[in-house]
Amino acid sequence: MDKEKIISEVTFKAVRSSGAGGQNVNKVSSKVVLTFDLNASQSLSEEEKELISSKLKSKLTIENILILNCDEDRSQLKNKEIVTKRFLEIITKALIIPKARKPTKIPRSVIEKRLKNKASNSEIKQNRKKPDL
Repeated sequence: MDKEKIISEVTFKAVRSSGAGGQNVNKVSSKVVLTFDLNASQSLSEEEKELISSKLKSKLTIENILILNCDEDRSQLKNKEIVTKRFLEIITKALIIPKARKPTKIPRSVIEKRLKNKASNSEIKQNRKKPDL
């Protein structure tokens, strides 16, 4: 995965931020909206696209577009940095393939201990019965 290529495919849009902030909110477009079209991406292979679309199914739109917002800072530049960092983290986490879990083998000593315990419990319960005369 080439980060520079992927970032070049991303589009940024500056929007007026909502919430508290007084006149600054009304005048300055500090909120940054990042959009990434997964289907149109040429820096990702088809397998990577399928992996990302399956892992980020809840975050993608119907057209496989990832949309991220950031209005944490009053500076548009810092918001752009934050949202690109968040985008790269999301993409790299989605591309990680987890190792297949190997089922562990039960040791022979554990099996023997369980069978011995079963036999002793059975013997104790047999001794509680009335004897046959």
